[in-house]
Amino acid sequence: MLFFAYRDFTSEPDALLAGQGFGRAHHRVIYFVGRHPGMTVSELLGILRITKQSLARVLRELVDQGFVAQAPGERDKRQRRLSLTSKGLAFERALTERQLTRIAKAYAAAGPQAVEGFRKTLLAITDDPSLGRKGMS
Repeated sequence: MLFFAYRDFTSEPDALLAGQGFGRAHHRVIYFVGRHPGMTVSELLGILRITKQSLARVLRELVDQGFVAQAPGERDKRQRRLSLTSKGLAFERALTERQLTRIAKAYAAAGPQAVEGFRKTLLAITDDPSLGRKGMS
């Protein structure tokens, strides 16, 4: 069931991403940069658990196409702080809107106890149970 839920959960965003020549790696970057404007490349690497090379390609495409902006850190100019541009914010909203609608429908159908059980199940699946305490979305 998890496979089928994931397939359907990602199908609409995948179609939007494909229209831009992007894939799920681009979606992950857009999502987390949108949730944490000003985050550093290093922080993003820590969340995504991918190599610098993998992120560099995806990030370069997002910057070149005007979805993500990079700025030097205030204290350390070698740092690259990431944020979504207005184009990136609109695209992130379009991607997330479809998924939030799907989640809201599922939660309404399942009820509060099932939602809490699902949250606990997801936390138990992750390698980092502290996510529940951090409020990471």
